[in-house]
Parts: sequence; C-alpha cells; structure tokens
Amino acid sequence: MSDVNKTLFRYIPSVDEVLNQPKVVSLLSSIPRSLVLEAVREAIAHIRDEITAGNLKELRDGNFRDLLTGQVVDRTVQNAQKVNRPNLRRVLNLTGVVLHTNLGRAVLAESAIQAINNAASGYTNLELDLNTGKRGSRYAPVENLLTCLTGAEAAMVVNNNAAAVLLALGTLANGKEVIVSRGQLVEIGGSFRIPEVMAQSGARLVEVGTTNKTYPTDYRNAITSETALLLHVHTSNYRIVGFTRETSIAELVALGAEFGLPVMSDLGSGSLVDFKTLGLPGEPTVQQVVKAGSDVVTFSGDKLLGGPQAGIIVGKRKYIDRMKKNPLTRAVRIDKFTVAALEATLREYLEPENALGKIPTLSMLTAGREKLNQRTIDLCEKLRRRAGDKARFNTVETLSATGGGALPTAELPSLAVEVLPLDLSVTELAGMLREEEPAVIGRLQDDRLILDLRTLLPGEDDLLADVITRVLERGGVAAH
Repeated sequence: MSDVNKTLFRYIPSVDEVLNQPKVVSLLSSIPRSLVLEAVREAIAHIRDEITAGNLKELRDGNFRDLLTGQVVDRTVQNAQKVNRPNLRRVLNLTGVVLHTNLGRAVLAESAIQAINNAASGYTNLELDLNTGKRGSRYAPVENLLTCLTGAEAAMVVNNNAAAVLLALGTLANGKEVIVSRGQLVEIGGSFRIPEVMAQSGARLVEVGTTNKTYPTDYRNAITSETALLLHVHTSNYRIVGFTRETSIAELVALGAEFGLPVMSDLGSGSLVDFKTLGLPGEPTVQQVVKAGSDVVTFSGDKLLGGPQAGIIVGKRKYIDRMKKNPLTRAVRIDKFTVAALEATLREYLEPENALGKIPTLSMLTAGREKLNQRTIDLCEKLRRRAGDKARFNTVETLSATGGGALPTAELPSLAVEVLPLDLSVTELAGMLREEEPAVIGRLQDDRLILDLRTLLPGEDDLLADVITRVLERGGVAAH
C-alpha cells in the first residue's frame, strides 16, 4: 500500500462524524435511522474499496478530510434514498406488451382503483349480510354479477386460475380419472403444467388423441367406471394450425350427457368480449362456453377480463356448491381488495361500450392506429427538441403483443419511438431508466431502445419525456 493511500485511510470519517453532517441529519427526518446507518456504512466501505483500487487520484492534493467526508456524505445520501424506496414501484410500460406478467398484467380501471381505496380506508361488509345482520359470503358482491354476465347458474372466485383448476379438479375428481386431449396439456406461467396441477389435485390424468388431432371417439374409448370428469383446456397461449381436429365443447357435453359425466372447461384467459367483432383473432367467450353446456368453467380475472388477479369459476350450482365446501377453498380465497376491484370491473361490463372505453386492457388492445400514431409522433418531436443533442429519435413500425398467454396470434401494428443514445450504450441507457422514479421499461432491439406507446397510460407522455431527458442529460458519466 502506498504512503498516499495510507494517508487517505486515516482521513476516512467515522460513522458518527457522517451522521452529524447536515445533509445526513436531514435524511433522518424522513428515513428510518437504521436505514441511514446502513447507508453510511456502505458508503464508507465503498470509499475504502476505491482507495485500495487507487481510484481516488483526484484526492492526492487538497484537504483530504473534507474531500473524503464530502464523498462519503454524497454516497450516503444516494444509498439511503435508494434503500428507502419501495421495492414494488411504479413502472412506465413501453414494451408494447399489454398483459405483461413481469409488470403486473392488467392495469385496473379507475372505478376498480377507487373501489380498492374505499375498501382499504375503513371496514367493509366482506362477510356480513347487511339485510339480515348475519354472516354472509365474500363471493356475494360478485356472484350475481358473474351469473348475470355469463349466463351460469352460480359462481365463486379464488386467488388465481391455477387455484381455480386445482380446486375444481380436487373437488370433482379426487382419486378418479380425468380425460383430456394430449394437445391440450399446456404449460402455463412459471413453468406450471396442467398434468402437474392435476396430480396435485389428486385426480388421475388420462391422455387421449394426438397433439394435433383428437376425436370424440378418443374420449369415448377412454371412459371407464373410474372416470369422473371430461376436461377441455383452451390453448390460450399458443395455436396448432394445419392438419388439426379438436373435439369441441359441444361434442364433449353430448358425450358427458350420455355417460352422466360433468364437463369442465379451463379457458385460461377468459373473455367477456367477442374480440372477433373488434378486428382481433377470435377467442371463445365465457358466455359461449357456458351456453355450449360446460358444467364448470374456469378463467383468469387479470388477463383479458382486465381486472385483479383472480381465478373465476362459473357453472352449474351443484358443482360450485361442492367447491365452496372444500377445505381448500379457505386456503385459496380472495381478500377484500380483490372482491372490491373485481366487482367494479364486472360492473363496467354491464354496459359493453363502457368496458371498451374504461378498462385499460381493452382500450390498449383496441387502440385506434391513427390516434396512436399521432401520439407517438408528438412524443418523438418533443424528445428531439429537449434531448436531440444527446440521442437520435426516430419513429419506427413495430408490433405490439397481447401477452399474458392470451390471443397468441394477434398482431397489433404500432408506431414506436426508436432511441439511439450518443453518450452511452443502449444497455446503459436501459439500466439507468430502470433506476428512475418511475422506472421506464422499453424493448432492447438491435442496439436500439424501442418505446411502444400502446402500453403507455393516458397522461404519462410528459412524465416519460421528463424521465428520458433527465437520464440522457446525465449521460455516460452516471452510467459509469
């Protein structure tokens, strides 16, 4: 170790000295002392590492104590502010993926957000029947809405669709056989697969048919005295095209009636809107599947429905009532915030035009190209005016995606802003944007940052421009 480094080490301030500095004292008014103390220790450790590595050559002349103290204090402020920031943070989604699982999937409608606020700000009648004054059901606020909207006899809600499938299979087929087409043994999010969920439920899987073709006779030939259920799984996250044949729900219902077996349909990303009428690929609606005769239908609340995370189960009352009595129901039940948000979301569907305009998922999927293009052009021009000396900004054609394992063949043409920074790499720019408040997440593509405004919420354009400008002005210095 050089003599200069030994000198620098002697002048590193102590923890108490740093805590008494005015900038650090001011932190203590808004940040817990334990977090500030941790930030001080990390800052001092960082300065020690920098001295050891010989990276503080600029301190070779001058007042060592003041200069080192200043660096430790500045680092402490940065560390404390960072560690005090919530781990779950607001993000501006510029990926163009509407139902982005990593970013929380569906953005809630304003009415749903208000409903959550109301539920959080005081007590609610979550399990109290206000008419009788007796204990009620937490499904009551949404059950009538679900039956009204879908045409089903009864409904209940659990915490996600995997739980809905698990509960349904465990209630109706525990220890028994469930017949399903080999082409429908899908893998859902997080590497969970239908066969694994089925095994966990206690049901025994019976595969029939082939990957691309399954006939009603395949199911018929597999039915035994041990068969409890015929299962249809909608391949919501992929499509098999070409030489194919799938047994329809109506065909399964007819077969189930013949043998006295219930038919269950797992829709995955269930929709209450016919997307074909909106110029998007067709997706079976919950109403259509119920009308076709399915005894039990399961689907998600936070995908195409545009609500909170939930697993929704609708169908024949005798089956739903059995599920409600299953002990597993308590383990997968929803809380008051889900009830509130789901009720508000479902109420929007009572007027279909309201749903298209007020539920962000539907608004993004059906956004008009002309309006979207003009919004993108306006942002691009604003960025050129404010940060044109720091990066090149262009508009480029791109394709947005539905995401969330829904509408896998849908192509959503969009116009995006292409950012090519001049003072730092695209990877560095993307990293710095993730550290901002709010964080900005775009798409890295061919050494470019692509910003797709389809998934940028109304009113966020100026905020996005502010964040990008701020980061580019810091440039390569902050990145290193």
